[in-house]
Amino acid sequence: MNKRPYRLGQRQAATDQTRTRIVAAARELLAAPDGVSGFTVDAVAAQSGVARMTVYNQFGSKLGLLEALFDNLAAHGLVARLRPIFGLAEPREALDGLIAAFVGFWNSDRIVIRRIRGLAAIDPDFDRAVRARDERRREILRGIVGRLAEKYNKPSPEARDEVIDVLHTLTSFETFDSLAGATRGPEEVISLVCRLAHAALGLDEG
Repeated sequence: MNKRPYRLGQRQAATDQTRTRIVAAARELLAAPDGVSGFTVDAVAAQSGVARMTVYNQFGSKLGLLEALFDNLAAHGLVARLRPIFGLAEPREALDGLIAAFVGFWNSDRIVIRRIRGLAAIDPDFDRAVRARDERRREILRGIVGRLAEKYNKPSPEARDEVIDVLHTLTSFETFDSLAGATRGPEEVISLVCRLAHAALGLDEG
């Protein structure tokens, strides 16, 4: 029996476990009271019980680690929420579903997501990475708005790009964080953003 594939499998499993542990440590540090100021590669290494070079070997850089953390949060907090909307025949329901999915995601780890996006504001490379992810949301919105235009003739062709910009802003973390404040729950934010989105599209007009 060839033991090499088995050993390679064991090695890969150990690598995956180490990677998962490092990402979890990064999340814990960003969630801590000192948040951004306490987030360093050395601190992540210590928190996860690995050598500093192990973090670099796994992620390449602090930026690579932050991107991996953001992707991990999305994989656990967004993908399952988004998947059902692609099967909805009614575009208004798809829009409302997208709004609910992103509000749920933004709320799922609000402090950590706020701090990740705060780091993007001071790091141009990470800002580009976050913006690239935001553009995926814009493309989903573009598809939904196209379907709405086909069914309801709203928005008009000349207003479409402007409306997509408005919807992109309404479904952003920054809008969620501002509207939620310290008192509004996710359902209240979903209801408010849906009303604003419908108004932007003119869907409730006669």
